[in-house]
This record gives sequence, C-alpha cells and structure tokens, in this order.
Amino acid sequence: MIVLAVTWIAKAGQEERAADLFRELTRESRKEPGCAMYVVHRRRDDPRQFFIYEQYRDDAALEAHRQSPHFQRIALGALAECAERKEGTLYAPLE
Repeated sequence: MIVLAVTWIAKAGQEERAADLFRELTRESRKEPGCAMYVVHRRRDDPRQFFIYEQYRDDAALEAHRQSPHFQRIALGALAECAERKEGTLYAPLE
C-alpha cells in the first residue's frame, strides 16, 4: 500500500469550479481497481485550499491512475486551469 498526499490551491473566484472537478475526479478515481481510497478535503478556514488523501495497492496502481483518461482530462487539464498543485508527497506504511 502506498499513500499520496496532495495539496492544491484554487485560483481566486475558481473555488467552486475546482470543487466540482475534484468531485468528478473522486468519483472516477474510486472506480480504479488499484485505488483503495481517494478522499478530497477542503480546508475549513480557506475554501481555496484542497487536500487529497489517496491510497493505492502499489506503484503500478498509482501509475495507472496517473495514466487514466479521467486523470489526464481533469487533473492535468481542467483543474490545472483553475487551480495550482502545491505539494505532492508519497508515503509508505510502517511494517
């Protein structure tokens, strides 16, 4: 199992557009066979900031996610127009 934690900041005035895109990305990502969890959070004191917590079976599952048509269209396309990815960090569980 691997975890990816990602922070995005929506451009001013684009918060709801970004939220709608994250909802769509969440629905599609959860359908992937290697995706164990995909949850988008919105910062309570800053509605422009989003935090995504993702769990994948392994590196191949994460790569499949990154290559998926919905990721390409939403994260690399539409979301990139209304928000900026600030940070992405990979984690592995302690054994």
